[in-house]
Amino acid sequence: MRERTPAIGTGGAAVTGVSLDAAVTTRCRRRVHLDHDPTVADAPRALPDPSLEQRRADAQAHRDRIGALLAAEHPSLWAVVPADGAARERAEATAVAVAADAGLIWNAQLPRDVAGGRRGGAELLVRVPGGGYVPVLVVRHRVTDPGQGALTTPVLAPFPGAARADATRKVRSQPRDLLRLAHLTRMLRAAGWAPSAENAAAALGGVVGLDGDVVVWHDLAAEHWPGGRSTMVEYDARFADRISVATAAVTGGPALALPSRVTECRRCPWWPTCEAALADGQDVSLVVRGESAVALRTVGVFTVAQLAALDPAQEPPVPLPGLTFPDTIALARAWLRGMSVVRRVPAVPVPRADVEVDVDMESFGEAGAYMWGVLLTHPGGLREGDEPDGYRAFATWDPVPTIDEARSFAEFWSWITGVRDAALASGRTFAAYCYNEQAENRWLLGSAERFAGMPGIPAVEQVQEFIDADSWVDLFAVVNDWFLCAHGKGLKRIAPAAGFAWRDAEAGGENSMRWYRDAVGLDGNPPDPAQRARLLEYNEDDVAATRALREWMTSPAIDDVPLAADL
Repeated sequence: MRERTPAIGTGGAAVTGVSLDAAVTTRCRRRVHLDHDPTVADAPRALPDPSLEQRRADAQAHRDRIGALLAAEHPSLWAVVPADGAARERAEATAVAVAADAGLIWNAQLPRDVAGGRRGGAELLVRVPGGGYVPVLVVRHRVTDPGQGALTTPVLAPFPGAARADATRKVRSQPRDLLRLAHLTRMLRAAGWAPSAENAAAALGGVVGLDGDVVVWHDLAAEHWPGGRSTMVEYDARFADRISVATAAVTGGPALALPSRVTECRRCPWWPTCEAALADGQDVSLVVRGESAVALRTVGVFTVAQLAALDPAQEPPVPLPGLTFPDTIALARAWLRGMSVVRRVPAVPVPRADVEVDVDMESFGEAGAYMWGVLLTHPGGLREGDEPDGYRAFATWDPVPTIDEARSFAEFWSWITGVRDAALASGRTFAAYCYNEQAENRWLLGSAERFAGMPGIPAVEQVQEFIDADSWVDLFAVVNDWFLCAHGKGLKRIAPAAGFAWRDAEAGGENSMRWYRDAVGLDGNPPDPAQRARLLEYNEDDVAATRALREWMTSPAIDDVPLAADL
């Protein structure tokens, strides 16, 4: 069923000058408010994500590669809008290409939709038979999975009329792509550049993903969202809401979005501002975030104290997915008392061994894993021929991605499997520990795949066997299963409860990426040996924190941690 284009109440955008891009449709409403509120210009913000520049560079390189392929394949259809220059100048250059009926317009900037409050551009506009253009995005994430049913064309034939159901791919859900396509479709219609409503391509938009071999075509008028809503209907509702939020912020009206902790907060530049406001009011989202916090507010539970006062023996006033209701209340009570952790059980089961290795990997965003740090311990005592206890690092200081990662990974793999095999050969038990195996597992498998066949690189099957073994222990899973954590479950939050402290007061994942930029000279400066030393110390402290945590969890000191039931 095709949607009828609704009248969207965004006329206020033209009056206030509010102009939003497609990103707002997947962004927290409070962030949209703060981005447009002139009274908070000097409010505290988080430092920029240090890996963002690298991700943008990688995405641009991906787009450049796709653009070069298309230009070579279709020189007579090709028109390019210069990447530099003001948005208005680029929109004018795009308009010239449209007026010339260019078949493929690369790096298009659409005219600002003043009445609708929209701005944006598309990597590619494709002219369709009958006239008008449809948008195509070029993104650096996966847009399909193995399966069947995705509507695709080869990337070198980006014409929607040739799209066919793909027998090898199914669509991977990427709401941000769909909503951006809807945003661009609205802008094309506002500019008079869209196909007519009767054209079969009128509601189509395409996406080229990380693999870069096909265009995946989406029918934006099809029922795709919960409740049978089409992408266009979902987009229109979200965008109208964000326009209202931004307009209220600009005009000084009552805020339409108040702070509430959600998953996005972890990487939001406004989190320091929101966190201070939430803590000041003891907001319930500090303990239960997202939709659970919204649901609790509907029944009058606005603060942590109000949640803590509920009776855990009663039925919850609203459904709360995730933790049990008694655990949720215990978490609120622990938060009020300033307790970072409480136990769910009297004894915490942590596997221990005669030979133990703590592992921590350091990566620079998506670019590569530049260091594998290990801490060797022999709780059962050293034997003749054993390597001495202590910290070791296997690192490359060539900027990642680099082929030298293969060398450092191979050295790490040879070392850890050698320690394991020697322990087992001598009749002793072996265990290796990490904190949150998701990252380590990803780079273990990814390194084996990327560098397959190079000296010392294990087969993927060998790495998978290592990961699947009981001797590979994820301490995050232990904490998640047996503790309630009132202030988060990250290693930096939990290890202090075990009495551990990092030597560097600025230790943290994002800071380490800033140090890495200096350590390898990513910003054009000479590599900084002091920052390399800082990273090695940081990594050594991470593995030492993991060891301190598991030793604490299996020591008598754990009895000093309150039980949730006692709260």
